[in-house]
Amino acid sequence: MSNDQYYGGQQYDPYANGTGNTNGNANANGQPNQGQQSPDVTQTWEGQTWDTTYQPAVSYEQVRADRAQAQQAAQQGYQPQPQQPQQPYEPYASNQASYESYGTPAAYYTEPQPQPQQEQAHAQAHGHAQAAPAPAYAQAPAPVEPEPVPSPAGEAGGPAWSSPTTSGNTRITDAQRARAEGRSPVIEPGIQPAALTAVLGLLIAAGAALGTYGLLLPLVLLQGLTAAGWFRLNGMWPARQGIALAFAGGLAADAALLATGREHAAAAILGTLGVWVLLCLVLQLRSHAEPDERMYGLMATVASAALTVVATGLLGAEPDAVVVGGIAVAAAVVARALPLPGPVSLLAALLASAGAGIAAGGLTDLGTSGALLGLGAGVCALIGLRVASYDYPSRFVHMTAGVALPLTAAAPAVYLLGRALV
Repeated sequence: MSNDQYYGGQQYDPYANGTGNTNGNANANGQPNQGQQSPDVTQTWEGQTWDTTYQPAVSYEQVRADRAQAQQAAQQGYQPQPQQPQQPYEPYASNQASYESYGTPAAYYTEPQPQPQQEQAHAQAHGHAQAAPAPAYAQAPAPVEPEPVPSPAGEAGGPAWSSPTTSGNTRITDAQRARAEGRSPVIEPGIQPAALTAVLGLLIAAGAALGTYGLLLPLVLLQGLTAAGWFRLNGMWPARQGIALAFAGGLAADAALLATGREHAAAAILGTLGVWVLLCLVLQLRSHAEPDERMYGLMATVASAALTVVATGLLGAEPDAVVVGGIAVAAAVVARALPLPGPVSLLAALLASAGAGIAAGGLTDLGTSGALLGLGAGVCALIGLRVASYDYPSRFVHMTAGVALPLTAAAPAVYLLGRALV
């Protein structure tokens, strides 16, 4: 804004007498300025500002009157005013109003004082704005909490679980619930992993009947499940490097056996196993983990690689022994998964494996000696199944280690008994 000074109630006009040009260049008539600026007049700056069209004229008497009125209003305080209807806000209603608001003497000579009428109108506006949504909050009904649906287990006296929610406490797994309740750490895989093991065992038996390369595909699948399942069984996940290393050991053993022949199967398996144990040791020595974690990882990697390489024994065993062993393992795991008491289920699994061995031996050259091979394969399969059931295993462990370990554990028995009986 322009900083003008006024004297005697009259606004000074720099161009009234033709002497307003202070630079001495020319007057209003185009002639040079001969006089000097009057000492009673202050120079007016006419820079480019946002307020260049209106210059209010204010006298000294008006300044004193406005100052006295402002002090009187401040001493009296705020007086209650009758409620008036709220007027819509018009920011650009009149240029004259904006100019007068900025041109009042109180804006120049006194500090801004709160006006009672403006404060009252402001309070009324806020009162209307806040009172309007009040009925909506008053009429909003209180949220109704859903009642938990009791489960049959809860009615029977067991733990009751509420309905699933999108946040907060989520449902726990069977392994976590068993650990929290202090139950046995052994959780059997169940019928689904047993069915998958039976299917894989029958595929191995059918592949062995077709030939060496027919057995290779299901054997590679078995080795992959063994490598992944063993690491997860030990609580190490994702452990991609260890799983890849163990699986590569199984593939290397398969390649070595195919290169040397079935007659040198033991040398190929043991040689690959020795090389892979040394490789696992070197890789763990390069690790920057803590000593305890490094030792734990070394044991898990070596064990997984050993199991994967040992599964290659199915490729080096006699084809008739592999057929009998695959069928016997399938019968044993299915019988074990039946809902029978513990000792009865164990006995039924052993009898099922021996009976399957006799039946499969009749289809091959083993004959009745297939019962012994089937019984030995069934015992090893039950051991592998027990290992996959230990220490509160998860569903992923059941679908990997629970499927692969029975067949992997039966591989040495199939290889050794097959060499002895055939």
